[in-house]
Amino acid sequence: MENSPITLVLGASPNPARYSNMAIQRLVANNIPVVAVGLRTGVVAGVPILNEIPTDSDIDTVTLYVGPDNLQPWIPQIIALQPRRVIFNPGTENNVALQQFTESGIRCETACTLVMLGVGTY
Repeated sequence: MENSPITLVLGASPNPARYSNMAIQRLVANNIPVVAVGLRTGVVAGVPILNEIPTDSDIDTVTLYVGPDNLQPWIPQIIALQPRRVIFNPGTENNVALQQFTESGIRCETACTLVMLGVGTY
């Protein structure tokens, strides 16, 4: 698991009813290393929720659970990480961010992390 690609869940929530929470649980259950970042700290499936994106992690995938209006301040930090891909989950679609990520060489997918994990396309 140590060499497995790391997924950053942006918009992580300690609330079990939130999709970001379910995604963290599913990622962990699938042995995918997770870094969780959200407004409220807490722990989900053994993963601490941080308030800042760590710059020392080799992030492969960023999966978004942040509304379009709240994503703007995170865009430069995500670009600086240079992840392989960004997943725009339902409700997070943002054309400005999509364009900036694409221009920075980051592959973007408009998809649902939970569905991708469920059908084996993650």
